[in-house]
Amino acid sequence: MSQPDAAEAPRNPPAETGTWAPPGAAPFGPPSGSTPPAGSYAPPRGYAPPAGFPAASAVSVPAPHGPRASSAAPARRGKAVGVVALVLAITATVGAGVIAGIASFRIGLGAGREISSRPFTGDFDWTVLTPVRDWVLLGEVSFWAATALGVWALVQGIIAIVTARGRGAGIAAVIIAALGPVGFALMVQGFLSAGLASGTGIGG
Repeated sequence: MSQPDAAEAPRNPPAETGTWAPPGAAPFGPPSGSTPPAGSYAPPRGYAPPAGFPAASAVSVPAPHGPRASSAAPARRGKAVGVVALVLAITATVGAGVIAGIASFRIGLGAGREISSRPFTGDFDWTVLTPVRDWVLLGEVSFWAATALGVWALVQGIIAIVTARGRGAGIAAVIIAALGPVGFALMVQGFLSAGLASGTGIGG
């Protein structure tokens, strides 16, 4: 029998006795010169994970959280302020104006009858309003009520515009409240003239 061949020498013996060079593949990290992807952490070269833990060339690191966004959506402001201002402006201009117009017609009608039944004088006699004093009182109440409601609607409409709580209705309320006195005066003047014309018989 032939003698067994001597043991083959290792193919890649260490360069020097007592030195050891780790391979360039995992689990000892990426090859030299490679750049880990963004958002990941690469262990230092030469690091070996403890036994029982998986080896990885890079560990993903969660991105830092920014300021925590509020989960609740911003509350929408109601439109009640502007709507109430608009209702007040319409009431002051139309409602009180109609009442004042009816009272003015009745005042002109009664005063016109008194004027036509008395001899003509150059001075105006306020006693011609005696038969219609109730209508005069109603006209005064409607005037002051319209003034108070108009001022209220004007102020509340401005607040609605500034605070964006029913801005469209607030703008309409401000316009109506500002033009309300003009409409109120024209309505009173027109109905009073019509009543005087009917009471005195000038209109036929």
